[in-house]
Amino acid sequence: MADLKQADFWGRPGLRAVLDALNADGEEARVVGGAVRNALLGVPVGDVDIATTALPQEVIRRVEAAGLKAVPTGVEHGTVTVVANHLPYEVTTLREDVSTDGRHAVVRFGRDWAPDAARRDFTINALYATQHGAVIDLVNGLADIARRHVRFIGDAGARIREDYLRILRLFRFHAAYGAGDVDTEALRACEGLRAGLAGLSRERVGAEMRKLLLAPAAAPTLQVMSDSGLLQPLLAGIGDPPLLGRLMALEQEWGVAGDAMRHLAALAVRVPDDVPRLRTRLRLSNEETRALEALALPLPDALDDARGRALLYRDGPQAVESRVLLAAARHPSEERMAALHRLALQAARWQRPVWPVGAKDFIAQGLKPGPALGVALRQAEAAWIAADFPDAPETIAAIVRDVACRVGRSTQQD
Repeated sequence: MADLKQADFWGRPGLRAVLDALNADGEEARVVGGAVRNALLGVPVGDVDIATTALPQEVIRRVEAAGLKAVPTGVEHGTVTVVANHLPYEVTTLREDVSTDGRHAVVRFGRDWAPDAARRDFTINALYATQHGAVIDLVNGLADIARRHVRFIGDAGARIREDYLRILRLFRFHAAYGAGDVDTEALRACEGLRAGLAGLSRERVGAEMRKLLLAPAAAPTLQVMSDSGLLQPLLAGIGDPPLLGRLMALEQEWGVAGDAMRHLAALAVRVPDDVPRLRTRLRLSNEETRALEALALPLPDALDDARGRALLYRDGPQAVESRVLLAAARHPSEERMAALHRLALQAARWQRPVWPVGAKDFIAQGLKPGPALGVALRQAEAAWIAADFPDAPETIAAIVRDVACRVGRSTQQD
């Protein structure tokens, strides 16, 4: 039998206290899902979730008696968030689905671990670990962990009809943890039930897509989705998984962390007009939309060091780095690649120069506060950038005098 006695997640502050409170007087609690899966796969563990035979009110009573905080985040579905040592643990009573409409389930609480395992989505997500580290496998998930195979529990079509978001979760988990081809039965079921995606909220679809885009095997997995006709309805357009693949290879080569909006731009942004469509389809935030709009802009053809520094000053190193990576993935000519790589290295070590001029400098030149002063400041900053950020006082003073004279003459003419 597999065991996780030495798994790192046991050392999380408060976890033992939560389990001790729940594992007594005829009740049992086990760690379940992602923490068990990731520990077995040897990848970092995120949240630690717990399944228990105790009913929600009993969970609340026990953890509060142990001096822990209980937050009833989803009591109707059996979930209580327990906060121990400032860390949250989602504790859910064993349950089984009574009915579902493809988006929401009506559940019944129980004390049998087998139905609780059977109601979950994939075998690799339905493994439990007792407080002593023993792994409990009721769905043959350990075999799928060993071969890194993402497979629905039971009938794939039945699992999808319970929640159509599981179509996206299949591909997301395959991209993150799978090896080889997507499970044949699962893929066939997804193709046959693709119409169910239309009933999902765009917030849920967007959240899954963000995670999928950052998974290690995102590009080949999205290619499978595209070939199966599952990607186009989500994007309301044609995706480009090969470009995403080239981008992700460059990120790895250049030592740059992945970014969801950069990956989305590679996959689905060809022109700026694509951005509003994606914002609507995936419910992008204002910040994400602005990032995508910046990524839709082409880089200048000429990219000497001075122009690179000007770009970095105006747009910031993160935005420039993303635009550089996209441009390199799109146009990987040797000459262009060298210039882009040089700019990426500039971005990595960029220290933004401090703009050394203020309103007082122009007031000293005779300009009065008002619109003209704002114009002068903008023009002077543009001239300072074009001169490659000089720091010599006499050069800066000359820029101020020249701009003040020009703006002053313009103001007098008006």
